[in-house]
Amino acid sequence: MIDLMSLKLILIAAFIAGASPGPATLTIASMSMQAGRRAGLTLASGVLCGSLMWSIAAALGLSALMAANAWVFEVFRYIGAGYLAWLALKSARSALTPSAKAPPLAPVQAKGAFGKGLALHLTNPKAILFFGALYSVGVPVGTSALGLTTVIASVAAVSAMIFLGYAVLFSNPKMREGYLQLRRGLEALFAVALGTAAFQIFTARL
Repeated sequence: MIDLMSLKLILIAAFIAGASPGPATLTIASMSMQAGRRAGLTLASGVLCGSLMWSIAAALGLSALMAANAWVFEVFRYIGAGYLAWLALKSARSALTPSAKAPPLAPVQAKGAFGKGLALHLTNPKAILFFGALYSVGVPVGTSALGLTTVIASVAAVSAMIFLGYAVLFSNPKMREGYLQLRRGLEALFAVALGTAAFQIFTARL
């Protein structure tokens, strides 16, 4: 079994990565505001499925490859840290940009939303880099199958809370104006969190 402290750190990292502004969360918010809760939840379910697929793939093979080849780990780690730093910079710049006028509501059918969410996350480099780094840094070598299953299930639960929560939150018409007013403050907070995560990954040791 994986120790409790390691699991807590993994879940904190998963929450920061999942809740930070990115293609998946922004698309879920946009779909939910434009097409309603059903479409938002359907798209979020597709994103969640893609997230689970990357998590399982990393747990079964990618982390083992990095453990056996230190240079692969180092390359992957620096790329991941650089990408997180770029996201932090992007969030900081967005926080300094005045909020644009909200677009008018447009009805969108939920049909096809799941496939859109799945394709979005399967091609999201943030997800690929995050899960590879997560299982290489956060999960000790030799963790049992039960331990890996616990990590996969726990990360999936955190992801479900975030993605489905975004759909529920932004499908509320009253939240639309509030989100636009709070966007700059939230993105400033995300910039700090992403910058901290990038620094921690960059300074991590084998």
